[in-house]
Amino acid sequence: MPSVAPTRATKVAAPAAVVDDDVVASDSDVDGSSGSFSDEEDQDQNHAVGSDSDGSDSDSLDSVEPRKRRKTAPEAQAEATPIKSAINAPSRIKRKQEQAPKQEQPKDVGTDEIPDPAPRITAPTHADTSFESLDVCPWLVQSLSNMAIKRPTGIQKGCIPEILKGRDCIGGSRTGSGKTVAFAAPILQKWAENPSAIFAVVLTPTRELALQIYEQFKAISSPNSLKAILVTGGSDMCPQAIALAQRPHIVIATPGRLADHIRTSGEDTICGLRRVRFVVLDEADRLLAAGNAGSMLPDVEECLSVLPPPAERQTLLFTATITPEVRALKNMPRQPGRAPVFVCEVDTQKLAIPTTLKQMHLQVPVTHREHYLHMFLLTEINVDKSVIIFCNRTSTAEYLHHLLRLLDHRVTALHSKLPQRQRIDNLGRFRASAARILVATDVAARGLDIPEVKLVMNYDIPRDPDDYIHRVGRTARAGRSGEAVTFVGQRDVDLVLAIEQRVGRQMEAWEEEGVNLETRVLRDALKLVGEKKREALLEVEEHREVGGKRKRTKQKLRISN
Repeated sequence: MPSVAPTRATKVAAPAAVVDDDVVASDSDVDGSSGSFSDEEDQDQNHAVGSDSDGSDSDSLDSVEPRKRRKTAPEAQAEATPIKSAINAPSRIKRKQEQAPKQEQPKDVGTDEIPDPAPRITAPTHADTSFESLDVCPWLVQSLSNMAIKRPTGIQKGCIPEILKGRDCIGGSRTGSGKTVAFAAPILQKWAENPSAIFAVVLTPTRELALQIYEQFKAISSPNSLKAILVTGGSDMCPQAIALAQRPHIVIATPGRLADHIRTSGEDTICGLRRVRFVVLDEADRLLAAGNAGSMLPDVEECLSVLPPPAERQTLLFTATITPEVRALKNMPRQPGRAPVFVCEVDTQKLAIPTTLKQMHLQVPVTHREHYLHMFLLTEINVDKSVIIFCNRTSTAEYLHHLLRLLDHRVTALHSKLPQRQRIDNLGRFRASAARILVATDVAARGLDIPEVKLVMNYDIPRDPDDYIHRVGRTARAGRSGEAVTFVGQRDVDLVLAIEQRVGRQMEAWEEEGVNLETRVLRDALKLVGEKKREALLEVEEHREVGGKRKRTKQKLRISN
């Protein structure tokens, strides 16, 4: 499909059918499908129910005949009618029987070829390489195998042996390629050989990513008694200071909160940091970025100031987009006799996004963005998908959360205005498919691994093409397929061209057979979305929570009691 070119800029204007104030709002929601029954599951239900009507199950409770006679009466077989439940409740359980209908389909006897079963979805791995060949110890190999990680990916194959040799490492690989295991496995192996505290510090830019890394460290180290702690913002500092003083083995932290402890918690709390053996900067491009208002570099420098000097520790940097700031660390002066920094880049330039990701754009009028978003989420292909909708601003994410909830979408949100407890709860609801749509800012753009996500939407186009790479990397992970749809307004063409140049691929125009979004918006969405839009703006202005009326009532009842 042709890319979005500057010559199209005048064509991106509002569709002719939308009169006068045709415009589409900015941020957009995406929805994913792990929650509801698939067609195969419906076949399973029909097959299971149908089996109740065969001759082997004539013991019908509706029959007035004696049990023994019912067993032998042929009429009972014909009278039994299939009963199908009308309940289509979302479920996160993946039943093994889903594949049964496929296996039972009749085969064409006229052909000699038998179709191969669908391959199991895994990350791109090296078939001729095993973790044992990388000198990973047996208990770690077994632990990874228990997590269905059988063979190493490219970044793991390149980095694990060098880290085990004691070299500093810069690892770059596209999203979803297993970078966490690439540094967690060698750290845990070295820790098992000499379990001292505090053994490693992992710095990461977001709280949600820190929590995910913490859970992965705990899962991989489950055969051993690893003590890891989480030091992130949004939580009480006192329990964190006590936990730091108790010398845990692994500290996973955000730079801002760890820097707060270094400044305020006293020497007793942070003295253990002076004996750290490993320092990991995950999403290093974000941590080391300088020159903008949200730079984390000052906090990172303060954290590093209390750690051992570079000559006495191993420093590991990992990212999906290697920036000049990250690459510059390779040329820093080294102590005589110390091995040079090992740099492992796997497809970071040639293949910035996975080959299994389908990129699309949808041209929408700026004044009616919300209308198009609502109807887009309800098309036949998208209505069951699990979706992440990315916005550039927290105010936009908050507004869309209210609006989509009023439009009866199962939606939750993740952005910096939310309390930490609510951020964790909302992310948990989305992972469990209790919510189909997650409206998020770039807080959710890095590192989060949610396999159920099938669609990523850019309601607002990111200003930095690297941010686009991280956003769409929330789907099509570990060899799975996925889609990314970007809403393009009249003034967004240059941003789209910059993204296409960065990723090396053009976006296709979004289309769905038999679907005309403009017609659906005019017919079904103009009045409804307009009314709900006013309600959502009022709720945001009054600082009401989503669904807040009922919550406030409950709070009043508690106070009165």
